[in-house]
Amino acid sequence: MAEQQNGCSPSDCAGCAHADSCSSKPQDFRKPANAHSRIRKVIAVVSGKGGVGKSMVTASLARTMREQGFSVGILDADITGPSIPKMYGIHGTASGNGEEIYPAEAKDGTKIMSVNLLLENESDPVIWRGPIIAGVVTQFWTDVIWGDLDYLFVDMPPGTGDVPLTVFQSLPVDGVVIVTSPQDLVQMIVKKAYNMAVQMNIPVLGVVENYSYLVCPDCGKKISVFGESHVDEAASELGIPVLAKMPIDAGLAEAVEQERFYEADNSYLADVVNKM
Repeated sequence: MAEQQNGCSPSDCAGCAHADSCSSKPQDFRKPANAHSRIRKVIAVVSGKGGVGKSMVTASLARTMREQGFSVGILDADITGPSIPKMYGIHGTASGNGEEIYPAEAKDGTKIMSVNLLLENESDPVIWRGPIIAGVVTQFWTDVIWGDLDYLFVDMPPGTGDVPLTVFQSLPVDGVVIVTSPQDLVQMIVKKAYNMAVQMNIPVLGVVENYSYLVCPDCGKKISVFGESHVDEAASELGIPVLAKMPIDAGLAEAVEQERFYEADNSYLADVVNKM
């Protein structure tokens, strides 16, 4: 029996006057980048749930690539919970030329665009419906003058809703990094993020487990604060690599609190560079 796609089989399409525009054919919804942007790779950082330190991992990946000499940007797509600008000590509003927007630039040269840079008061809540939020994320791609970047990291909101769908459809995403934590639900959470990427034909580069352990400052023993890790099992089942296991690191937390993440050194992600 002929395979069906979206309700149509090859025999159904034969001779159809609308075959060229039929919805059974894959549609390309990607938007063109800003005319003044030249971005070589777009990496989306996703999580199946909140509270796993996704923004920390996004910023750490960006910092790691900056230390390797690459030009880097961060598109903060977590519209209702933006945190990237504050991590880098960036406040105030973004500048523009009337039609286009310039991203803010951190002290290490990382370019950053976030809704916080468009608000009159950065503590104002963003109470918008899904389509508006998705539209803003698209504008961060089409209307922001990113310039010449080797890597643009997209800090996604948790889950598989409007914004992740918009990013996967509208941006030429080269790969996805899944962030998780060592909890019993990890396998289901990783699978949700993985399955969404696969359905959108986006390569999954691997998994980063955050809050994996705590190193005792006295004896150096690794303590599994949130229970034993299950990430290796989940990654093995899906056939994707575990890129890194990040511990609870007071130094990284301090860099966030002091808004000096442009100085942070995350050696746990050093090996990830070769997989980007």
